[in-house]
Amino acid sequence: MAETTATCIKLSGINKSFGSQHVLKDIDLHIPFGQIYGLLGPSGCGKTTMVKTMVGILEADSGQAYVLDTLMPDLGIMSQIGYMAQSDALYTSLSADENLSFFGSIYGMSRAEMKLRIPEVMEIMSLGADMRKPVYAYSGGMKRRLSLATAILHNPPVLVLDEPTVGIDPLLRQSIWAELNRLCSDGVTILVTTHVMDEAEKCHNLAMMREGRIIARGTAADLQSEVGAGSLEEAFIIYGGRIDES
Repeated sequence: MAETTATCIKLSGINKSFGSQHVLKDIDLHIPFGQIYGLLGPSGCGKTTMVKTMVGILEADSGQAYVLDTLMPDLGIMSQIGYMAQSDALYTSLSADENLSFFGSIYGMSRAEMKLRIPEVMEIMSLGADMRKPVYAYSGGMKRRLSLATAILHNPPVLVLDEPTVGIDPLLRQSIWAELNRLCSDGVTILVTTHVMDEAEKCHNLAMMREGRIIARGTAADLQSEVGAGSLEEAFIIYGGRIDES
């Protein structure tokens, strides 16, 4: 039975371990509709495990994850989420066009819908000229952009993007953020994980994460103001220091 919430994504009391390693520790997180929400933290802090729990790839050991008022994992809701993994999940022997057609069919798109939408998302990602090129011939940055194209292909109301701009040059990174802001203005809720401070500052709200715990949350400006920090990086260090002292 779904729980009624005022949020798009809600995590309550999430814990997850792999063997003796406690990766997520009592995670509570509410992500509002229509925002770009950032999850900021270093590699290995649990960000990827958290987003995999959100989208239903992993089940928590305890606690509950809801997306669009539905307890995850749920196959029906998974089709309404655009998920971009940290590692590119692409078929390198196929062309970009063939990859997008495959993912479009999984999302239940018709051939007519895909015929219109595939060139559109390829142009958005500045890959229009490489649509029929095999993915093994793509650079790392091109693969990241193609992965993002697969995530937005079916016009999902929720996007969960795990380090979406890693390996992408600054100019294209700027264009991708422009597209994320456009999607958000159209009502799409977007979660972005990152370890890059200037990207975190582009988000409407943030949760800072360290060693499997959320250590602070709020806007970038509020998080800095609360601890008198001159930068988001300084604020992150201060909040992390509080955990070390406790």
